[in-house]
Amino acid sequence: MHKSMMIVIALVALFIALPVAAAPLGVGMFSGASSHKTSGSVTVTKQDGQYVIELGGDFSFDGAPDPYVALGKQKKPLKGGLIAVLKSDKGAQRYAIDASAALDGATQVIIWCKKYSVPLGVATIE
Repeated sequence: MHKSMMIVIALVALFIALPVAAAPLGVGMFSGASSHKTSGSVTVTKQDGQYVIELGGDFSFDGAPDPYVALGKQKKPLKGGLIAVLKSDKGAQRYAIDASAALDGATQVIIWCKKYSVPLGVATIE
């Protein structure tokens, strides 16, 4: 086999093996709510057929009991929109969104206090 043909085959194999970068469906920046300090970026993507919420490395939250990541609008989770317990008050985090979750109609990613039913931080996704 010619050397140039081997290089072409190697490049094709490398290209096929590379993961496909997820295209953002929307991005936003958190702001605090209910007297809480919440900041940082959030991106909603679709990866391998699954929707994912990605909190940026700049994400920061001042803490509260029972915080959840949620999809919603008007600073409230939609029915089925509570995604998962917040993993950490700071830093990059990823949350898979169940296909049956309230993705349709959601315009915000919300850090939600389930215990007191109040928003702790809100990011409008554009």
